[in-house]
Amino acid sequence: MFGSQKPNTTLQTPHLEMLLQALNNLPEHLSEQRYRVPTLWKSSATGAEEVNAADYFSDIIESIISERKSRRAEISSGDWRNNAVVYNLFIRLTTAFDHNGDGTIDTTPLDSGFRETGTLLKAIALLPYIKKLGANTLYLLPITEIGMEARKGSLGSPYAIKNPRKLDPLLNEPALGLSPEILLKAFVEAAHLLGMRVVLEFVFRTTSIDSSWITDHSDWFYWLKDNEQTRHYGAPQFERDTLNRIYEVVDRRELDHLPAPSFEYQNQFAPQPISVHNEHGALIGTATDGTPCRIASAFSDWPPDDRQPAWSDVTYLKMHTHESFNYIAYNTIRMYDNALNNPDTFNKSLWDEIAAIIPYYQEEYQIDGAMIDMGHALPTLLKQTIVRKARENRPDFAFWDENFNPSPEIREEGFNAVLGSLPFVVHDIVFIRGLLNHLNRTGVALPFFGTGENHNTPRVCFRYPRQTAGRNHSTFIFTLSAILPAIPFLQSGLELCEWYPVNLGLNFTDEDRATYPPEKLPLFSAFAYDWEKSNDQVPLNNYIRRVLEIRARYIDLVLCGDAGSMSIPYVSEPDLFAVMRNVAGRSLLFVGNSNLYDTKTGVLEFSMENCELRELISEQPYTINNHRLELSCKPGECMLFELP
Repeated sequence: MFGSQKPNTTLQTPHLEMLLQALNNLPEHLSEQRYRVPTLWKSSATGAEEVNAADYFSDIIESIISERKSRRAEISSGDWRNNAVVYNLFIRLTTAFDHNGDGTIDTTPLDSGFRETGTLLKAIALLPYIKKLGANTLYLLPITEIGMEARKGSLGSPYAIKNPRKLDPLLNEPALGLSPEILLKAFVEAAHLLGMRVVLEFVFRTTSIDSSWITDHSDWFYWLKDNEQTRHYGAPQFERDTLNRIYEVVDRRELDHLPAPSFEYQNQFAPQPISVHNEHGALIGTATDGTPCRIASAFSDWPPDDRQPAWSDVTYLKMHTHESFNYIAYNTIRMYDNALNNPDTFNKSLWDEIAAIIPYYQEEYQIDGAMIDMGHALPTLLKQTIVRKARENRPDFAFWDENFNPSPEIREEGFNAVLGSLPFVVHDIVFIRGLLNHLNRTGVALPFFGTGENHNTPRVCFRYPRQTAGRNHSTFIFTLSAILPAIPFLQSGLELCEWYPVNLGLNFTDEDRATYPPEKLPLFSAFAYDWEKSNDQVPLNNYIRRVLEIRARYIDLVLCGDAGSMSIPYVSEPDLFAVMRNVAGRSLLFVGNSNLYDTKTGVLEFSMENCELRELISEQPYTINNHRLELSCKPGECMLFELP
């Protein structure tokens, strides 16, 4: 298997070459039609240029293939996971562009047979850009086939997985006549030639409500009796006293006889067996007594009084067969009642199918890692099995967990990194200080994602659309994250100061939800980043590259998660925030202005009386005089110093 032994210096690229041949064989009337691309994809300038599509993509692919001949591949046999710098692509969005210049993003192919929504071909073309930015790991949001029933927006949610072994057909380019499966293989080949790793996100806790599994495996799903009572089906309601009790026992991990939903709620669900038939294109279930049934849609199960909008296009998979727990609630979906620990209750055939999915992608596509969506809601034994089976094929295979706590327990499950809580606290200095003081006391068992945003949170620039303050905020958060024991995480569009939310998951208001329905959200509908004008800001590409270069020089110091390895020095100006990393006699100091509008000046004091320093980002000289270092920082400006 690729990457499990010495570096392969003769990487094979049959699918990339197949793609190149398809581009070179395009009829003239297709290849010569008007096609605009962002200038930034191939240079440092913003704007757009008109190109011959076939020639444009062929040139990039030929340059990638030439990497095989010009130098050794950069894939090494060491543990690449510790040195990952992540660029997160939602391909359908990241590489979308108004290619014909009509002011819209068409959801159907242009007359030329090329798409304006994002595709795997355009993702391949973007790889040299991403590498130049400083990233070495590509993290793809789900790219699998999407369900049709209750589809959100114009394109549907990538998390409504219809078939986990088939890819979304909208990721191909009809002009080429190649399947998305061929294009994904070409994408991975191209990434490996450039010394980059590929991590896919896998969805194992839910499927679309019209999953391809339903017909043959009705027992893998929760079914509602299709009657008047279930027309108003939704999350179970708990009295305040019961909620308090739930919180108390879950906090203490006392999971025996957890408070259950009411009998009336439980009685909405139909027991197995359920027979399934197709009626006018819809899958209909029937219980043994003839009662018609339908798949139960999902909702946020934790906390039990969470009021996020229902997930109407997806359903939870039924991980256990225990007859007394035939319902969807917090104690069957995530905080499992201890009665479900009995192996006799495990839905073994479903678990076996889930555990075989990543090995399939390893064999078929040569991927390097997996992010597990809702990994915190999978049964522990199933999660351990998933990790074990994948590592049997690839000992260096990466596993990331959608978990907020970088704890030793998650590390012992075999995971290499977690999402972490930084995106939820990094916008307020008080909260940042609290988190870092906590991590300094406890230590960091696993790297977390160093970012202020992901596709489920507000973008860093969300509250400052098209204002310099958003760019300043992005600079501050990225630089701070780069010196923490974290994996630098670039959500695509960050470098463009993109502000428009991808999805309304966490930390949004009711007003936000009214303003951005699914029809206006990129997670569900056609949308494109502002590649042409970078949201009227100077792109952050050069700055990101510079900070990542500095981080690489201090990588051992930065990644150290030992307790006591980070401290928060006092600065005379409250808006100036400082973090000191001290490891094995080396010290790295971060100072940043959290004020996004005004220049701030402050003083730090040191034990050394006099010392000459050089700021690492600007390379400007500074002096410690009489134990004092005086710094003046523009809005959002950050400084890094190595201290003697």
